[in-house]
Amino acid sequence: MKDKGPEMKRLSLKDVARMAGVAPSTVSFVLNGKARQMRISEELAARVMAVVKKTGYQPHHVAVNLRTGQSKTLGLIVESISGSFFAALARVVESEADRFGYKIVYCSTENNASKGSELIRMLSRQQVDGYLITPAAGMEKDIEQLLAHKRPIVLMDSYFPELQVPYVLINNYDGVKEGMEYLLKKGYRKIGFITVDMELIQVQQRLQGYKETLRDHNIAVRNKQVLKLSYNSPREEAIALIQDFIRENKDMDAIFFSTNYLGILGLESIAGLGLKIPEDLAMVCFDDHDIFRLYPPGITVVQQPIEEIAKTAMSLLMQQLDKNRPPAKVNQVHLPGKFIPRGSA
Repeated sequence: MKDKGPEMKRLSLKDVARMAGVAPSTVSFVLNGKARQMRISEELAARVMAVVKKTGYQPHHVAVNLRTGQSKTLGLIVESISGSFFAALARVVESEADRFGYKIVYCSTENNASKGSELIRMLSRQQVDGYLITPAAGMEKDIEQLLAHKRPIVLMDSYFPELQVPYVLINNYDGVKEGMEYLLKKGYRKIGFITVDMELIQVQQRLQGYKETLRDHNIAVRNKQVLKLSYNSPREEAIALIQDFIRENKDMDAIFFSTNYLGILGLESIAGLGLKIPEDLAMVCFDDHDIFRLYPPGITVVQQPIEEIAKTAMSLLMQQLDKNRPPAKVNQVHLPGKFIPRGSA
């Protein structure tokens, strides 16, 4: 086996200064965009940049952090990178962060609190300036610790009622109520509800919206008409459980799905039973998806204001990071959803 020789030494700012024939402070000013402010000639700045380009020099982020007190990076922790809602949310967050001069470190918990704790520790070691988090159940202590250390943080899509922390999400309760009222107005009375079995506030609020709308119309809430699926259920298992649920509720005339991924599983389950939407079974889903626009006859949804959630969250975070900005008058925000009727109900 050949000896690879000594490991190549990382190029330092002093090395760049020596190669350019200038003081280290000159290199620092040029790289930080302060050449004109410090009256460094264009010729000298060009010479520094030529060396930087030739050598591929990158400033050491820890040294930059120590010098400026900021890393200009933000940690974004979401439930799932693959989920359409979270992917769309991340795109807007990244665009907004870029507008404010920040980069994003993007990671996901897969709804696992232990993994969420590890990710927060990892981002802390990277010295991110702030955190945007869609929290998993069980992450309360991690959020509490960030608050105790006065770390800028905003929660999205969910929150913990017992913690005084900035957050932004859709008004889940009102969104479900609007969808339920629509079904009832159309004459549906035996309405089932399929949700995910998680102890998260948004999940509980959606179920509460379903139950209370039925009670408001003097319709009995029946446990057999509510199906709670495990978050980690394999696709085939989830479809089988949904089909069993439909078979056991033969008089059910509509189903409200509480998340878009459950709605997609629902489409497959209903088709697998040979049923037609809406002739045999009407359907409404919380949270839109491209499939729902394209799937005949079009699926009625409560659409989340993804862009507004992301922009509001970034604004709340920037108010914490920029001490010159006045504090937000309201930092716990519930945004209205948009009800979109299509052919499924």
